[in-house]
Amino acid sequence: MSGQVAFGALLRELRVARSLTIEGLSAASGVSIRGIGDLERERRATPQRRTVAALADGLALEAPERERLLAAARAGRSPSDQPAGVRSFPRGVDDFTGRDREAALLAELAEESRDRPVAVSVSGAPGAGKTTLALHAARRLAEDFPDGQLLVDLRGTYDSPPGPAELMVTVLKALGTPDRELAKAGAHGHAALYRQVLADRRMLLVLDNVLDEAQVRPLLPGAGPVLTVMTSRRMLTGLEGIHRLWLGQLAAEDAGKLLASIAGTERAAAEPAALAEVAERCGYLPLALRVAGNLLATRTGWTVRRLADRLAQEDRRLDVLSAGDVRVKAAFDLSYRQLTPVAARMFRSLTLIPGPDTGVACAAVLTGQDPLDTEDTLEELVEAGLLGAEGSRYRLHDLLHLYARVRLGEEESADAVERSRTELYRWLLETAVVAGRWYDPDHGAPPDSWRGTVDLSDAERAKDWLQTEGVNWLTALRSAAAEGRHADVVEVAEALHWFSDQWIFWGHWGEVFGLAVRSAEALGDPLAEATQLNYLAWARLLCEARPRESLAVSARAREVAVRAGDLTQQAWSHQYSGWAHRLLGETDGAFSHVEAALGLFDRAGDVHGMLQASFNRALVFEDAGRAEEAIAAFRTTLDTVEAYGDGIEPHVAALTRFGAHQGTGSALGRLGRWQESVEHFVTSLALARQMRNAAVESRILVFLGDALLATDRPEEARGYFESCLRLGPDADPARVAMSRERIAALDGGHHTRCPSAP
Repeated sequence: MSGQVAFGALLRELRVARSLTIEGLSAASGVSIRGIGDLERERRATPQRRTVAALADGLALEAPERERLLAAARAGRSPSDQPAGVRSFPRGVDDFTGRDREAALLAELAEESRDRPVAVSVSGAPGAGKTTLALHAARRLAEDFPDGQLLVDLRGTYDSPPGPAELMVTVLKALGTPDRELAKAGAHGHAALYRQVLADRRMLLVLDNVLDEAQVRPLLPGAGPVLTVMTSRRMLTGLEGIHRLWLGQLAAEDAGKLLASIAGTERAAAEPAALAEVAERCGYLPLALRVAGNLLATRTGWTVRRLADRLAQEDRRLDVLSAGDVRVKAAFDLSYRQLTPVAARMFRSLTLIPGPDTGVACAAVLTGQDPLDTEDTLEELVEAGLLGAEGSRYRLHDLLHLYARVRLGEEESADAVERSRTELYRWLLETAVVAGRWYDPDHGAPPDSWRGTVDLSDAERAKDWLQTEGVNWLTALRSAAAEGRHADVVEVAEALHWFSDQWIFWGHWGEVFGLAVRSAEALGDPLAEATQLNYLAWARLLCEARPRESLAVSARAREVAVRAGDLTQQAWSHQYSGWAHRLLGETDGAFSHVEAALGLFDRAGDVHGMLQASFNRALVFEDAGRAEEAIAAFRTTLDTVEAYGDGIEPHVAALTRFGAHQGTGSALGRLGRWQESVEHFVTSLALARQMRNAAVESRILVFLGDALLATDRPEEARGYFESCLRLGPDADPARVAMSRERIAALDGGHHTRCPSAP
């Protein structure tokens, strides 16, 4: 340093010249007292430009002296002050794809960290690309961290990962802390030295592969402009004051792009359908996609279709997803080995649940735990990155599901697996019966003797359970039918037929009642068979919009009902036949069957049936263009409901009132009496909302919107069409489509004056 004053000496000279103590300069500059003392005594490396600038500001230096101090700092630096490790990361990937939202968040956090330390955990399933995202972010943000970027592998998936004390020394050495400083501080002083060194640096610290909170908590800087990014298979829920990023699977489009970038864009473009299948069978998991892409890139004789077909074999898929020393199954093994025995058993057992997700009560059946312990076990799997959670539902990623199934087959006996599956299916069907009977006027609330693990304390909770567990109990029903448990199948279908009005467009009622028809026939019970055939006719009519096929089913129901000698089921078969003929525009056939139904219901003393047939008769009048007669018939139906009062089951009464007001409004519209029509539709809408039935509400919303259009009130109409779109998946798909068409027409500046079809 010939001719050049050492930085420490110059700093002291300038401080003394301004009559400042070290404490005074610290207060003025923001640099720590110890830091200034160490610089003046040359006990630490020359500071970075940001620290020198802060000291110059604290000293109120004019331009010549400021430049002199900066020059001394530059001259005093040596290569050892900036070790290569501080600015060298492991090789990233040049084909990084997707994760735009996550990358943008890391960029925002980098900006926040200019003034204070910021920490973020990046967690997700094995193979989700956590480290890849961190490396990508480090590359993009390198210029924001002039004092360095450092990655430290915490080896959290290994058997003996290092502890915080060892990791602190690793970081300090990487940042150029001399051994004499480490020795002087001693083991007990390393934590303070660690905090001091980081407090004066603008850097990015990536703590990769974190084991748990205890390992990483002491490594989080308490001061300084440092961004700390932690990657872990665990969610690190015990850490406070940090940001969190959960990485799920890639979007389908991004998964396809990643595959194409690895395998080659020309090959991908030549077989787009096969490429999409490969991505889907990889579960859109980045690690699996990279393995699949590498297989295609190195096995140039393979077509994309060949790989897609190999991956189609579920029992071989995990074995196929192996390229060199990179194996998807091995990544899963690391996380699985760290589970407690109870959590490992739960992980394996979840593959017995047939649907895509599960709730706590369903999972509890598999392990025999009480619900609270079950929830804790499920959350342990979530924390370990082996299970996804959304609200109160838990879901295994597709590839993890396959892996867990392999573990189940290898670690549980076939008999034990079958016992667990049988117990689960039995519970699903028993609970479905109890939940469904909430809507049956002959049953209602569960009996006092019922001790279930699901809260079915009211009809809404019963409905929620039946819908969220729909795939699961339906699979159990299919299994019961295949095993010849016909009485169970009929009991479930019978318990659910009233509930089916609440979930009309589920899409599986035809199958449910079809299974029950075959079971009733196998039992040799003609009354049960006729009953289930009529339910099936209803499903064909309303749920599936297949009136011609419904006619064949209701005719068969009539034949069986005659054989059984049951007037009520004969009447219902005529009711559904009349309904089908009406929808097909066959007025004569509709009138004939409706009149037959009315007569049979009267002879059987079935008031509920008479109401439905009376309502159907009014609809036939309307469809025949006899609007005045239709209005009178709807009025008669409403009068009958009021006359019988409590003698009518509330659900039937509500549906009948709803339908009668809707039908009256529609008939009035045909007569051009639109204001009266709107009034009836408003009444009908209120009834639909009281029933909390999205299917019927969607229908009336379109009727009301069209009536308002006919009265030149387009903005009011728009509001009802938009309400229809917000009803969700339980709404009538046809009415949702109509609402979209009406809104598009309004946006285009024109609208129809025609009422919607009934």
